[in-house]
Amino acid sequence: MNTNKIRFIAFDADDTLWDCQGHFEVVMQRLYDELTPWVDRETAALELFSTERKNMPLLGYGVKAFTLSMLETAMRVSRCQMPAATINDILKQCYTLLQLPCTPLPEVEQTLDVLSRQDHLQLVAFTKGELLDQEAKLQRSGLLHYFDHVEITSDKGEPEFLALCQKLQAQPEEMLMVGNSLKSDIAPALAIGCLAVYIPFHVTWQLEHQEQIEHERMAEITHFGQLLEIFGLQ
Repeated sequence: MNTNKIRFIAFDADDTLWDCQGHFEVVMQRLYDELTPWVDRETAALELFSTERKNMPLLGYGVKAFTLSMLETAMRVSRCQMPAATINDILKQCYTLLQLPCTPLPEVEQTLDVLSRQDHLQLVAFTKGELLDQEAKLQRSGLLHYFDHVEITSDKGEPEFLALCQKLQAQPEEMLMVGNSLKSDIAPALAIGCLAVYIPFHVTWQLEHQEQIEHERMAEITHFGQLLEIFGLQ
């Protein structure tokens, strides 16, 4: 991968800079536990996924959308027989997701520090989700000061990537996207002409699943610090 033209490095946030989906998985498992009087755990997971997929066009991404889908699934699958106290407990569990610790993943802060000191590069946080929640997570992570620009969108597809390039007055070939989602981070970036670095995370939300991609403008790394090798800084 030739990075000589790169002026901007855009970073996904959730599950790229810090663990997010792992915390959601814990709450989801609690729902599956509570639904066992009515369905098995595999069926409960399929029901939640179906609800989230149905609600996505209307509710978008984030904790609020997730909470509504969790409660809807609980009531539908239990045929409104789940006790109110249990529903309230699920709601409280969902609220904990608004206070995720957002501890940077290994090598993230050290790598951002080195990259932010390169005069020819600007760092961008480019994430999708609910505005207040994403802003708060960036603040809690302690990483906000490394970024020259923050862009939070309701979705991340080709139109959003093009809009980001226009806002930064950058040509697509001048931007590198770094993220853990082939669907939301890598594929749309490559489609408009950007470069991309894919960092798989150990947990992937079902709605982000996509077939593997091979592309001359994409690199896949196993740990965050390898970004420095790509730019010849290590």
